[in-house]
Amino acid sequence: MPVVDDFFAAQAPAAGRVWAVGPLMRAVADTLAARFNPVAVRGEISGFSRAASGHCYFALKDETGQVRCALFRRSADQLTFSPRDGQLVEARGKLDVYGARGELQLIVDALQPAGQGALFEQFLRLKAQLEAEGLFEVARKRTLPPQPRSIGVVTSLGAAALRDVVTALRRRVPHLPVVIYPASVQGAQAPAELCAALQSAFRRHIETGESEVLLLVRGGGSLEDLWSFNDPELVRLIARAPMPVICGVGHETDFTLADFVADLRAPTPTAAAELCAPAREQRVGELDYLQERLETGAWSNIDQRGQRLDRLAQRMGRPSARLHDSLQQLGRLQHRLQSGWMLTTQQRRNRLNVLKTQLPLALRRAVDAEQRRLQRCELSLGLLDPQLVLERGYAFLTDAQGVAVTRAAQAQAGQALTATLADGHLDIRVEPGIHRP
Repeated sequence: MPVVDDFFAAQAPAAGRVWAVGPLMRAVADTLAARFNPVAVRGEISGFSRAASGHCYFALKDETGQVRCALFRRSADQLTFSPRDGQLVEARGKLDVYGARGELQLIVDALQPAGQGALFEQFLRLKAQLEAEGLFEVARKRTLPPQPRSIGVVTSLGAAALRDVVTALRRRVPHLPVVIYPASVQGAQAPAELCAALQSAFRRHIETGESEVLLLVRGGGSLEDLWSFNDPELVRLIARAPMPVICGVGHETDFTLADFVADLRAPTPTAAAELCAPAREQRVGELDYLQERLETGAWSNIDQRGQRLDRLAQRMGRPSARLHDSLQQLGRLQHRLQSGWMLTTQQRRNRLNVLKTQLPLALRRAVDAEQRRLQRCELSLGLLDPQLVLERGYAFLTDAQGVAVTRAAQAQAGQALTATLADGHLDIRVEPGIHRP
């Protein structure tokens, strides 16, 4: 069924949720109300009965199904005929769920023999059309300001609803200005006048901020009497309102398309006034409470500051005592500075004396070490002296230019050479017949 599909589609994000029975029934009832109400049903009466309380219970059925119905006494007393089993009727009302038994039922607000519901069928067609335009979406509705500075009322100057609204506003918020935008609320000219009054209110609100909340009200009546508030252009205009709109048209059981598009629906004109104007006594009580909190907070703050001042005074004491303490602290710091300087000086003096004692011995050790190193170098240098080699019987040959001759191939027959021996030089000449090993 569409109802079940819509309900479970709405609950799809909470797939893992486990419902309690009571909340589940209320959720189903809310889903039905948002999707279908108000609704009109045609069918035959079955099992009609009237209880001692005056409430009537029956079922409406046709070839394919039936729905249980409840017609409460306040609506039953307005019937112009006597319902009977088998009679074909049209019922107008709201779908609900009777939680105690988990049963779907239709709460009937109006019942009439079939054939008299053409106007209501037109109402339902208009409702479906405007709903498809998105005019009834909950997301576009605005919340009321908690403290409106002025209130506007669109209604007829001669309507009893105006007296009820003004009386309620004078009782609850006598300090607020109330601006009336007059218009007819019934008849062929009513839709155009209502639209003109709304446009005037919208223009004044944009230009001067007048009427932060707008009430659209009318007393009760038949569907024909309230038909002006089902005008499509009026409904579209309400949807474009620059301020929140409260619709209080008819009695609690009356519904118009203006109720669905308004930011808030009130069951009666008086209720509409009460919704936008909290009782003066309530506001005065809130002000008294806030004043008491302000006084308590102020005295508490003063007490805390006084205690802090006392603590600071105790910490500060007399100025002479603080000065004496500061001088004592300064003396201690001066003594510590002098003692530290003297101790550091004495330590450095002692270190200097130790170094003076160690210096001659260190110098002697350094000189001895250098002398030994010098002797080792002299010995090593002496071992490299060529004279010692010559003393062992070797000679050193050089040519006329003083170039050393170290190989036989360097000498030529008849070449003059000089031989250096241990005790002098010999001039020699190379003879032919050089011997090579």
